Amino acid sequence: MATPPPTPSAYFRQSSVSPSLSSSSYPNRDGFRGQLAAESPVVIVTGASRGIGKAIALSLGKLGCKVLVNYVRSSEEAEKAVDKCGTIDVLVNNAGTTKDGLLTRMTMPQWRDIIDLNLTGVFLCIQAAAKIMMREKKGRIVNISSVVGLVGNAGQANYSAAKAGVIGLTKTVAKEYAGRNVNAVAPGFIGSDLTAKLGESIKKKILEQIPLGEKGG
Repeated sequence: MATPPPTPSAYFRQSSVSPSLSSSSYPNRDGFRGQLAAESPVVIVTGASRGIGKAIALSLGKLGCKVLVNYVRSSEEAEKAVDKCGTIDVLVNNAGTTKDGLLTRMTMPQWRDIIDLNLTGVFLCIQAAAKIMMREKKGRIVNISSVVGLVGNAGQANYSAAKAGVIGLTKTVAKEYAGRNVNAVAPGFIGSDLTAKLGESIKKKILEQIPLGEKGG
């Protein structure tokens, strides 16, 4: 029996809200930063409990944003949080995980779980946020992809496909919502809990492809 597709409510869970700083601490150097007036921008960062997502959430909090983090698994609390804030200014789709394995040995659950979280989850979060952004005629979306979505990586057919999908999805959303600012970022090899799971031989091969021979931090 086929597993039913996840619903938008499956990808949201509020973990915490970062303290925001005063508006005077927020640099006014470009369009996004120039938005800050009497109230701080409301930013949702998925997968912000660790690694890249945590760094993003902390940095935005220091800049003066109201950061809602860790929207991953449940919808009711997310809806309450959004209703409480009344708006979404920025969505950062960062949530993701890996379940690596060679193509011939990869199971359907391995494939499906990664596609569901790393790609379908991004789609559903964009869909939910876009409705608010279009209504309010403002908003920015940043999707965190990966360099493996561009070049592939042995043992990561599911992850590579999902991250490549995020790039294609981003391009499509940018065309559909031309008035919004929609971008994807494809980080390279970053030191995190996710990359710490990689075997030493895989890490060595990745580092050999980096001119500096070092991972990002």
